[in-house]
Amino acid sequence: MNIRTLCLGILQFDDATGYEINKLVADGRFSHFIEASYGSIYPALTKMMQEKLVTCRTEIQPGKPSRKIYAITPAGQEELFRALEDTPRPNRFKSEFLFLGLFANMLPADLMEKAFTHHENELMTLVEDMQDHCNHCDNPGSKFAIGYGIAANKAALEYLRQNKHLLLESDPAEPVSTDVTKEPSHE
Repeated sequence: MNIRTLCLGILQFDDATGYEINKLVADGRFSHFIEASYGSIYPALTKMMQEKLVTCRTEIQPGKPSRKIYAITPAGQEELFRALEDTPRPNRFKSEFLFLGLFANMLPADLMEKAFTHHENELMTLVEDMQDHCNHCDNPGSKFAIGYGIAANKAALEYLRQNKHLLLESDPAEPVSTDVTKEPSHE
């Protein structure tokens, strides 16, 4: 999926400003699909306006800058549904916590315990937030997507708890030397 499809999908649900679209992608209900930034969202919206896939109206706000509110057009809906016919690319999963875990045997146990607890709390909060959102959702497709996210994060939480010992019970190995002047040993 590309930024255009994501923006059209968001606008299919409701009109929005570029700022609102970015918020939904950064930490809102669309944050679980692909990453996007202002630097990619605004050019996509501008190009889609030129292609008549979206419209833009200006809303005056007393004492504040005016807002540009985007709406999907019938041509934009056709483009969205045409794009949704493409086979989705494989899911991508990235985790700084897992990267840290690669070095668990070289790091102090208290650092790993802190990272573990932080990640566990993040997952619990995410599951709670998603369950709350699901409880207030009436769109079947949204309920499915949220339910999938809940199941995936609950599975991650269960794995984390069942395998905590793999990160926390091993003693750190000898610290890695950062002295670049020292000759490596070839034993």
